[in-house]
Amino acid sequence: MSLWIPITIFAAFCQNLRSALQKHLKGKLGTTGATFVRFGYGFPFALIYLAVLHFGLGYALPEANGTFLIAGALGGVAQILATFLLVHLFSFSNFVVGTAYSKTEPVQAAIFGLVLLGETITPAAGIAIVIGVGGVVLISLSGARVGPSALLSALTGRPALIGLASAAFFGISAVCYRAASLSLGGPNFMMQAAATLAFVTLFQTAAMVGWMAWREPDQLKASFVHWRSAIWVGLVGIAGSAGWFTAMTLEKVAYVRALGQIELVFTFLASWLVFRETVRPREALGTVLIASGIVLLLLGR
Repeated sequence: MSLWIPITIFAAFCQNLRSALQKHLKGKLGTTGATFVRFGYGFPFALIYLAVLHFGLGYALPEANGTFLIAGALGGVAQILATFLLVHLFSFSNFVVGTAYSKTEPVQAAIFGLVLLGETITPAAGIAIVIGVGGVVLISLSGARVGPSALLSALTGRPALIGLASAAFFGISAVCYRAASLSLGGPNFMMQAAATLAFVTLFQTAAMVGWMAWREPDQLKASFVHWRSAIWVGLVGIAGSAGWFTAMTLEKVAYVRALGQIELVFTFLASWLVFRETVRPREALGTVLIASGIVLLLLGR
């Protein structure tokens, strides 16, 4: 088994757990504060991870270069914008289609990977990615009554455009992170990913602290007041990010993000087997499509 596969599955699991923790924390902090703790409280853990690799395992620190700094900063900005756009979707009454569009990230990541890095994917993998995205969209729309006329009008509406933009920025950030990590050229994939993660989280923390100090000082203060809860978001978030960065150093972004959709399969199984919740037909079909897409991806890459 290729190493990037279990690393990606681990990252997807951590992302699911981090989202649950952030959702709980949002009631105390608000959207901006809950977003900030992911970076602000994650940064110290990113430094600890980097220190363990350097001082504990003896890996040399890579030397930063222009490509690394620019790509890392652009990726950091793109990820912040993508997150804010995704959260902004929920202010619309007809946000469902927009949210479904935001799940097209693996397709857009494949496009940006081709344009920015010159990376191609096999035809079978391309079909697998499309199938998986189709399954995610079905699950996103499962609880909504979306008739033909309403769906048609929503496809070109503002929420749909915001959803597409969010997915685009997430795709750009992932490609930029891979470019930054690969530009270091060594000493090994773990150290490259860890150094990239430390720089990006530092940049994002500084950017958000500056913004919040200027525009939302109350949210900045509240994020420190609730540090006991926020620290867990930072720890789990940085563990997931370390997984994503490492996997994307080893493998093309499109493949990693497509496999990462297994997160929704885990959510579906937990809902069905653990919580005994009623399963909607679209959710079941969507989960089957995601699982089929993942199998085809792993066989056809």
